[in-house]
Amino acid sequence: VDPIPDVPAIYFVMPTEENIDRICQDLRNQLYESYYLNFISAISRSKLEDIASAALAANAVTQVTKVFDQYLNFITLEDDMFILCHQNKELISYHAINRADIQDTDMEAIMDTIVDSLFCFFVTLGAVPIIRCPRGNAAEMVAVKLDKKLRENLRDARNSLFTGDSMTAGQFSFQRPLFVLVDRNVDMATPLHHTWTYQALIHDVLDFHLNRVVMEEGMGVEPSPAGARPKKKSRKTYDLTAADKFWQKHKGSPFPEVAESVQEELDTYRAQEDEVKRLKSIMGLEGEDEGAISMLSDNTAKLTSAVSSLPELLEKKRLIDLHTNVATAVLDHIKSRKLDVYFEFEEKLMSKSTLDKSLLDIISDPDGTHTNTLTLIIIYHTGISAKSSDLEQYKKALLDAGCDLSPLNYIKQWKAFTKMAATPANYGNSGVKPMGLFSRVMNTGSQFVMEGVKNLVLKQHNLPVTRILDNLMEMNSIPRNKNPFQEAIVFVVGGGNFIEYQNLVDYTKSKQGKKVVYGCSELFNASQFIKQLSQLGQK
Repeated sequence: VDPIPDVPAIYFVMPTEENIDRICQDLRNQLYESYYLNFISAISRSKLEDIASAALAANAVTQVTKVFDQYLNFITLEDDMFILCHQNKELISYHAINRADIQDTDMEAIMDTIVDSLFCFFVTLGAVPIIRCPRGNAAEMVAVKLDKKLRENLRDARNSLFTGDSMTAGQFSFQRPLFVLVDRNVDMATPLHHTWTYQALIHDVLDFHLNRVVMEEGMGVEPSPAGARPKKKSRKTYDLTAADKFWQKHKGSPFPEVAESVQEELDTYRAQEDEVKRLKSIMGLEGEDEGAISMLSDNTAKLTSAVSSLPELLEKKRLIDLHTNVATAVLDHIKSRKLDVYFEFEEKLMSKSTLDKSLLDIISDPDGTHTNTLTLIIIYHTGISAKSSDLEQYKKALLDAGCDLSPLNYIKQWKAFTKMAATPANYGNSGVKPMGLFSRVMNTGSQFVMEGVKNLVLKQHNLPVTRILDNLMEMNSIPRNKNPFQEAIVFVVGGGNFIEYQNLVDYTKSKQGKKVVYGCSELFNASQFIKQLSQLGQK
């Protein structure tokens, strides 16, 4: 790289060995006029000394203008949700933590990585939490290390990151928040569960990372003539953000409700568009541009008002198109993979309701996909101690269907190792309620032809992680001389999912004045989790 001597350089990097070497190399090569070094998490003293040595050798000490520790080593996906990392997430994954051959030094490194990120989170939040966790698992290891790191920082009053004028008041300013650390092993069934809410379904069936959906679409609707080369598929990306009001309102809604709402939005938009066209037509202004229209006399005020709302109307149309495309893609997956059928079956399985068909019939269904049926078995096996004879029957049926049974092997080992009780996680009075036929989305004029898809409405129930939080937040096991917590952060070591996140959001809505944030080391859907279990179960 050629030197650019008159230009200051701002670095925003992780303090990795590779990045530090590169900064030292830039200093030696005298690339820039001055250097502002921003590290995403705190840089160690030894690495800082490496930079200092390189600056001395290059006679560039005065050019290193500022060095900042930014404490930003986590990713905020929502106002109330964060993950630790996206790149290199396999380094702290469920698979990495639960490998049978893991060395103590590797485990220490994984725990330190998680703790560094959580420390950054609490520095950014500006709060010292009250930590609670179960004993004897990875969550406890994280809790002990985080507690030590927080205490060490608070001990140095002059340089503490949680005191002094430089520390802006955190979001949780009235009392210390509760920090609930749980291990993924506390509830293995939920991340394997099929989903039914909009955000969770998108994550389950589409390419959805860091709030962005990537979809492939055909360039044209018409089929290619015989013998012609197939048309290239275009890739479309959609950002699903807090600025999208429809997304904010419906990301946690059951899918049938979302389909109805998209159709309603579309109908409303068409009515507004038709009104503008009608007014133009009445006044003979179909061909005129907006500038000419706005210069007309007062009797055109109504039309001018309609035209001035066009930018807002166009943005509304953009969002309607976005959700029409995304929801249509989700609907295609629901139909082709019978997700509504499996979702209903799993809900009944987890709440121990009466089943319409036996588990063996479901597995033997020629239309069932391998992942679906294997997921069912694993959920069944984690929630209930299946009889050995039954399990052997299921395994044979799965093998006949061409399934890889490695994930099931791991679940069996895990249960034997942890000596879990017959029902490790109680899923409460969950389940779904089938509703009547769809009112609007069954219409032939609708974008969404939902024929053959069940209209399932979720019953509100707390998942195991939510129940753990509720008991700790409300201090159910402690005498009433203490006030319940108003703010809490739940963090799942080993990975989390949108089902648990949405369950906590719904729980918070029912609790006036309480704030809950959900975090996890990584986000995975059922097939991604099964892949990790498969790696662990391979013999």
